[in-house]
Amino acid sequence: MDMKKYAAEAIGTFWLTFAGCGSAVIAAGFPQVGIGLVGVSLAFGLSVVTMAYAIGHISGCHLNPAVTVGLAAGGRFPAGQILPYVIAQVCGAIVAAELLYVIASGAPGFDVSKGFASNGYDAHSPGQYSMIVCFVTEVVMTMMFLFVIMGATHGRAPAGFAPLAIGLALVMIHLVSIPVTNTSVNPARSTGPALFVGGWALAQLWLFWIAPLIGGALGGVIYRWLSEEPAGVVAGVKTA
Repeated sequence: MDMKKYAAEAIGTFWLTFAGCGSAVIAAGFPQVGIGLVGVSLAFGLSVVTMAYAIGHISGCHLNPAVTVGLAAGGRFPAGQILPYVIAQVCGAIVAAELLYVIASGAPGFDVSKGFASNGYDAHSPGQYSMIVCFVTEVVMTMMFLFVIMGATHGRAPAGFAPLAIGLALVMIHLVSIPVTNTSVNPARSTGPALFVGGWALAQLWLFWIAPLIGGALGGVIYRWLSEEPAGVVAGVKTA
C-alpha cells in the first residue's frame, strides 16, 4: 500500500510540474494569445485541484516536500513517511521537466538558458528582487499555503471543498510572487527545471528548498497551535 502512495505522489507531482511549468514555458509567451501571468497562476492551481480529486484518497496529494514537512510539523502526517514522499515527489518533478524539455526543444529558437520556468533571485528574479526579499517571500507564501491546507483538510472543514480551497490558494500565491521568484513554494517543482537549466539555477536552488521547508513547518506549527483538535492524518488510504 505504501508503494501506491509513493507512485501517486510521483504522478501527481509530475502533473503539477508539467502542467504548471509547461504553461509558463510553452503557452505564456505565445504570440498574441499567450496566457500570461494569470494563466500560469491558474495552471498551477488547477493542477493541484485536479490531482487532489484524483489521488487525494490514495496519498493525501501533497505533491510538495514543503507540504509533507509542514503536515508532519502540524501533527497531521507521520514523520517516518517524509523521506519516501519527498523522493517520490522529486522523481515525478524531474520526469515532468524532462518531458517538457523534449516538447519545448522541438520549437525553433528554443533556449533552455532563458530560464525554463526556473526560480531565481537577484538577476534571475523576474523583477530583479534581492535574495533576502525572495527568501522572505517564499517563507511567507509557503507558510500561508500550509495554513490553508491544514484548515481545509481539518475534520470540521466543509467536506469535499478542500481541493478548491487549496488550488485557489496556490493561484493567489502565484499571482503575487511570480514577479518575485517565479514562484516556487515547492522544492520538487524547483528542482526539475533547475537540473536542465544548470548553472545559475542549480546554484540558487538552495533557497527554493530551505525557504519553502521553513515556511511549511511554520504554517503547520501555527495552525496546530490555533486548532489543537485531532483532525486526521493527510495520507490517503491507511498505511499497511
